Amino acid sequence: MYVADEMSYDHFYPNKERIYRVNSDLRFGGENMRMAQTSDMMGPLLKKDYPQVEQYTRIYTNDGSRLIKRGDDYINEEEVASVDSTFFDVFQLPVISGDIRHALDAPNTVVLTATAAEKYFGNKDALGKSIQVKYGASVRPFKITAIVKDIPANSHFHFDFFFSMKNVDYNWGAVTSHNFYTYLLLKKGTDYKAFEKNFPDYIKKHVVPYASKYMSINSIEEFEGAGNKISYSLMPLTDIHLHSDRTSEISPGGNIQYIYIFSAVALFILIIACINFMNLTTARSAVRAREVGIRKVLGTERRQLVLQFLLESVLMVVLALALAVVIDFFAINAFNNLAAKQLKIASLLSPRFIIILVLLPVVVGIFSGSYPAFFLSGFKPIEVLKGKLRMGVKSGSFRNVLVVFQFATSIILIIATIVIYRQLHYIQTKNIGFTKDQVLVVKNTGSLNSNAEAFKNEVLKLPGVKMGTFSGYLPVSDAFRGDNTYSTEAVMTSENGFSMQNWNVDYDYISTLGMQIIKGRDFSRDYGEDSTGIIVNEAAAKFLGTNDPVGKSVYTSDIDGNVEKYHVIGVVKNFNYESLRSSIGPLCLLLKPSPYTASFKINASDVSGLISRIKSIWGKLAPGMPFSYRFLDDAFNDMYKAESRAGTIAMLFSALAIFIACLGLFGLAMFVVEQRTKEIGIRKVLGASNTGIMQLLSKDFIKLVFIAFVIAAPAGWFVMNRWLQDFAYRTNITWWTFALAGGSALMIALFTVSFQSVKAAVANPVKSLRIE
Repeated sequence: MYVADEMSYDHFYPNKERIYRVNSDLRFGGENMRMAQTSDMMGPLLKKDYPQVEQYTRIYTNDGSRLIKRGDDYINEEEVASVDSTFFDVFQLPVISGDIRHALDAPNTVVLTATAAEKYFGNKDALGKSIQVKYGASVRPFKITAIVKDIPANSHFHFDFFFSMKNVDYNWGAVTSHNFYTYLLLKKGTDYKAFEKNFPDYIKKHVVPYASKYMSINSIEEFEGAGNKISYSLMPLTDIHLHSDRTSEISPGGNIQYIYIFSAVALFILIIACINFMNLTTARSAVRAREVGIRKVLGTERRQLVLQFLLESVLMVVLALALAVVIDFFAINAFNNLAAKQLKIASLLSPRFIIILVLLPVVVGIFSGSYPAFFLSGFKPIEVLKGKLRMGVKSGSFRNVLVVFQFATSIILIIATIVIYRQLHYIQTKNIGFTKDQVLVVKNTGSLNSNAEAFKNEVLKLPGVKMGTFSGYLPVSDAFRGDNTYSTEAVMTSENGFSMQNWNVDYDYISTLGMQIIKGRDFSRDYGEDSTGIIVNEAAAKFLGTNDPVGKSVYTSDIDGNVEKYHVIGVVKNFNYESLRSSIGPLCLLLKPSPYTASFKINASDVSGLISRIKSIWGKLAPGMPFSYRFLDDAFNDMYKAESRAGTIAMLFSALAIFIACLGLFGLAMFVVEQRTKEIGIRKVLGASNTGIMQLLSKDFIKLVFIAFVIAAPAGWFVMNRWLQDFAYRTNITWWTFALAGGSALMIALFTVSFQSVKAAVANPVKSLRIE
């Protein structure tokens, strides 16, 4: 159910096979950027110049959340976007009411989902009515022109409010600034790989001429000759969720590697269970040996015996499947919480799952029952009835291979669990260049308007609040981001230009977040020229060609092409402002107002009481506005939810696989003891000790676990080393990881075997040697 849900993302759109997102790959000044966004004009220009494009649409989310009025209060809505009027031509969502084709043609219009309409208007018809949206100090009405059904959960984006793109304030013609998600609906029969060959022509025709307004560049060859790059590609809509790992995704996606890994592990666990059935069945072969011998003497053919044993196996699996469905019914909510899913047990009634549920017992039953069936039906009746059945562990090579497979799988899972948890610990304890603990972030402080400074000052008076800062730019992935092109000369060229993050902050930003100035100084109210000063990180300093860039000048251009000059006043130690999957790129801090988020460094024993007092101040200065907060460390940990879930699932898988493997080992130990009963009795009569008997029975199993470890160690290293490659900053796979995994498997195996060994060692030899 989990895999089917992950593989179903965006498959519900009627034209899914013809919808593609345009991705951007940029390198400027040595900084590589793999973006899910493009320029504002790319969609319109592609539609205009290339007949293969049937339609385009863009999604713009840089305006962030919206404050929408309901009654006397405002609600902060996160699931909002501005889209073109063509959006519903590309993404054909079911319409409840309204003319969807022209719903967003005019400014100040909005399309709502059914959930949003019910939230603000209850059971009343919302079509034609207006919602009040706060814009700075003013409130703007938006007319509801259509209502659509909710976007299903298995979509790579989820919005409840679609605002008209006509209200977005951006520069038409800015073909080099990448802030828009652009989707193309290609005409039927168009090969998207062939269409991608048009992008170099698009770059020469539109990007280079526009870029030449801001930098000295004559051709794309000149640009690329300096080691730079600009290219575009198409990604099929249905690939985005699992296969895209680009920056600035609309929402966190899945990971195809986890699908492969968890599917393989689930399959291996099922195979381990089948192996156990084989071992446990053959271990009890002596019980049924005489039955087989007598039936053969009475004329029963081997194929009839094989069919009987296979039917028994299939029936066993049918009973197990029925029990599994019952367990699923009670466990589905816990699993949804673990996997962050919305799976429903009713999906098992779909035609696809019914087919699976019918075929599963047959396939698993035949697979697990085939070896026992042919093994048991192959007994020779004369030898069986004479009691000459001899099958010790040395003759059970196939069963030994099965046990090795079981424990190799278990050891690989133990290695995976250790590595995942070590990487998570590394992430949580690594010096990331800023203080994330005890930092309270109050969101949407832009709604305070002129009261913003008053709010900050009142909060700073509270006991337990040490310092505070205003900035929407924070070193966690869901905060504001901004970048621009800079150069070391007034005239930008392919050689002296580079791309750099630029964050607007205030005087107290660096001290509040515990960042470290390693050269120069911080922003200060004692220096009037700080309005043109910038603080760069160490990565940016390298691009400036010096270890000490203090006093150096950098240049950029405004939207009209006017050159702006800044001087470097300080260097801040590198800090991770994205996930540790990404390396640290060039970044500069500018002293400019950014009152969208307030961050406070606190040191209070009664945190809940402090938050209540801050909320009280908020209520006085921003009546009717929602108070929303989080802690910076929680926001940091949210970036690694997928890894945390993977660690928990890996641990559960490991425990389950080990438990089932122990059952298989228990079965094989029981088989060996049963076959060597008389040998053990003779050894005891001749003076063998209980300890000697236990060592005799255990040493063969220790060999099997050792062989499993030799196989599993390199396989586990390979798999987890590949997984760690996704992180720019990662832990090492140490030798003790394998020692711990192998030692754990060995101890578990010895504990499992010891029960049968002790039982055989303390048994009365008289009973085992008597003649029936």
